[in-house]
Amino acid sequence: MEKIVQSSGKRKSAIARAVIKEGKGNMRINHKPLNIYKPEFAKMKIMEPLKLAGNVVNKIDIDVKVEGGGVMGQAEAVRTAVARALIDWTQDSTLKDTYMKYDKVMLKGDIRRTEPHKPNASSKGPRAKKQKSYR
Repeated sequence: MEKIVQSSGKRKSAIARAVIKEGKGNMRINHKPLNIYKPEFAKMKIMEPLKLAGNVVNKIDIDVKVEGGGVMGQAEAVRTAVARALIDWTQDSTLKDTYMKYDKVMLKGDIRRTEPHKPNASSKGPRAKKQKSYR
């Protein structure tokens, strides 16, 4: 029976689902190979857990589906999903410690969300107020 690990990651309104299977070291995000993923900074964010994991990555295939949010929100959601999946795959506590030392958000996620708009001037933002003149 083939070993498969699934995990998910969230950032703002972006949700990523990662699936890891045995393979040749390929990684695809929404059916696109990682090496053609743009922008470059988002690609670097996604590669952080892979570089910290070491040689384990060369023997597995990672498929990620991500939706919602913006480019960087999606990149961080993918990063979290991949890091969690790699820990489940390797069953290695030293890898978890490495991730936690490098960046806790990689595993725990970032709980910050946008503030909901209030009813007074809802199109302008959550804390927008009407200007007041004293003269």
